[in-house]
Amino acid sequence: MRTSPAAASLPLLLLLVVALLAVAAEGRRHKDGGGEEEKACDKGWECRGSRFCCNDTITDYFKAYQFEELFAHRNDPSLAHAAGFWDYHAFITAAALFEPRGFGTTGGKEVGMKEVAAFLGHVGAKTSCGYSVATGGPLAWGLCYNHELSPSQSYCDNSNELYPCVEGVEYYGRGALPVYWNYNYGIIGQGIKQDLLNHPELLEQNATLAFEAAIWRWMTPMKRKQPSAHDVFVGNWKPTKNDTLSKRYPGFGATMNILYGDLICGQGSIDKMNVIVSHYQHYLDLMGVGSDKAGDNLDCADQVAFNPSSKNLDS
Repeated sequence: MRTSPAAASLPLLLLLVVALLAVAAEGRRHKDGGGEEEKACDKGWECRGSRFCCNDTITDYFKAYQFEELFAHRNDPSLAHAAGFWDYHAFITAAALFEPRGFGTTGGKEVGMKEVAAFLGHVGAKTSCGYSVATGGPLAWGLCYNHELSPSQSYCDNSNELYPCVEGVEYYGRGALPVYWNYNYGIIGQGIKQDLLNHPELLEQNATLAFEAAIWRWMTPMKRKQPSAHDVFVGNWKPTKNDTLSKRYPGFGATMNILYGDLICGQGSIDKMNVIVSHYQHYLDLMGVGSDKAGDNLDCADQVAFNPSSKNLDS
């Protein structure tokens, strides 16, 4: 009995169909619920659904010895007020929560290093107890504090109904990027899933939470349709016509605008602004990137604030 050509080719067609179905199933297996492809990496980093999965993480280029160089005197008993509190492990543990969102993992190794230097430049400047003739110079004393020592006011806004003040609780500055006011503790606490409204003291008791709160602020826009500090730094943000008229451009300067508004920006070349820029540049040098790579638009001297100071997280 002779087999027709069509019948002879049937097994081959079946094999081809089976192969195509297998490929399709494998493709589906590598999709998350949102339809974004999960990349197969050997970096030991579980970041399902993130487009940053295979990028270098912060521990790939920022080591413990570099953290020690940046914050060389944070444990000096002669001046540091939070000796023994801050450490590299706390920073890395907090940062890992935001790496799948692009913190330190956006745009390659150099951009990642610059973002870490930028973020820590803010932290170092805001927690410094350095002065002009201090050992190592004024830029060597970041992470000297973990809370405000002599609060000038109660920082309780009784008009805020969403995050009302809790009786007996004080909302003075705490953390790596110091948080003030009841509503800011409420907003940030909700963001990091901690009850900071009732327990703001957590930010001066747990260094990992203090860094987590600070990175959340760095990564999160203050308002809808506004960029985060991360966005304006790594190039995710494109200024509108109104932004350019307000002299707001991508770069380190805009990160100060977002975090501090008109408390620092739009006031010309003031010391409070310049010391933050200096910390960023100094950390770039210590990390081996070089301050010459700091980028354009370093300051916010002439920028109009995104938001008025009354709505800002800083004080």
